[in-house]
Amino acid sequence: MSADHREQQPGRQGSRIDPYVGRYAHRAQGMVASEVRALFAVASRPEVVSLAGGMPNVGALPLDQIGELIRDVVAEEGPTALQYGSAQGDPVLRELLCDYMTQEGVDASPDDVIVTVGSQQALDLITRVFVDPGDVVLCEGPTYVTAINTFAAFQADIRHVSMDDQGVVPEELDEALTRAEREGRRVKFFYTVPNFHNPGGITMSGQRRARVIEVCERHDVLIVEDNPYGLLRYEGEAEATLYSQGSGNVIYLGSLSKTLSPGLRIGWALAPAPVRAKLVLAAESAMLSHSMFNQLVVRRYLKTFPWREQIKVFNAMYGERRDAMLGALEAMMPQGCTWTRPQGGFFVWATMPEGIDVKAMQPRALAERVAYVPGTGFYADDRGRSDMRLSFCFPTPEEIREGVRRLSGVVENELDLRDTFGSTLVPPTAGSQAPAPDLS
Repeated sequence: MSADHREQQPGRQGSRIDPYVGRYAHRAQGMVASEVRALFAVASRPEVVSLAGGMPNVGALPLDQIGELIRDVVAEEGPTALQYGSAQGDPVLRELLCDYMTQEGVDASPDDVIVTVGSQQALDLITRVFVDPGDVVLCEGPTYVTAINTFAAFQADIRHVSMDDQGVVPEELDEALTRAEREGRRVKFFYTVPNFHNPGGITMSGQRRARVIEVCERHDVLIVEDNPYGLLRYEGEAEATLYSQGSGNVIYLGSLSKTLSPGLRIGWALAPAPVRAKLVLAAESAMLSHSMFNQLVVRRYLKTFPWREQIKVFNAMYGERRDAMLGALEAMMPQGCTWTRPQGGFFVWATMPEGIDVKAMQPRALAERVAYVPGTGFYADDRGRSDMRLSFCFPTPEEIREGVRRLSGVVENELDLRDTFGSTLVPPTAGSQAPAPDLS
């Protein structure tokens, strides 16, 4: 058998040819390996300072106490913890999640909560329930990368609405909805991350929130409010959630991945009763039931552990790292660079001077042992080539300062190349629907 023939055999290790390519559903054609997965393989090397990933620092948890809590679940609730559960989620956990949401002024009934595998599954279920191929989904520009992947997987027409330092621009949201109506297109929902936006680090102002609700209600469009970072605030006062201000047109997504552990995979959706019922049916078909073990661990954590104090510990740690990032950017980055100043969350959105292609610069940054995420991954089209997302949640303050020092040197070199040879910035390709990277 020839080497070429062996490469085409299904299941052979090292095969580079997919013999099933003609059998996949049309929606699977865009499911390609993320360019950022390769980046993370490099960024995880000990000599590289990674300002790329949004991994929480779970080392700040009292792991001995968490271990004891898990042992107690097995010892005292093992037969239940190791059994099947409900697709809607454990009733007691849903009550505790409602108590958790009161920290941000959300008044919810456990009956309207569905527990999910992180808030990402909630987003998948919502898209599955609402979006037909060709339906329009509006989201901020830039937006959360895996939301783009989800919407694209269900063949949505993804359209971005611009942001400024107060959040999404309501006039542009209104215009995007009006334009879709003129085209006879169905807008199924507007997806937003209003608190400490991923990737932008921006918090939507109270005035903007009221306008967004008014615009969406006038156009009879749902709002999907994704709020994984809301309790990770380092300065300023909390804004009321869109859910608490809306009149039934908001689906609220929450997660414990950032305030407890991403490994436990506990998120939830809070939705109007008819929508919640559809989400439960979709969850049953997707995975039958959730992990009862994980739910009972989290249930015991929320019932017995001083989790509000633990969030204060996280906020002190992340706040110090945020300050290290902003201070280093201010002290070291070349003139012409700008960046957001988040009040909480994990991310800073930085924009380079005119003519700098951040994606083209990435290999040279990795050669200097610093990693970031290019802005192109946060758009469904090819925008964002001058932008990058910088994460401060995982590195220590010292590592952050060293990473920014390395990054500033790379940008200085790019500016010298630009001034010598001219801009290498590639203009966006109109209508491009490039697959987005898969990362937090």
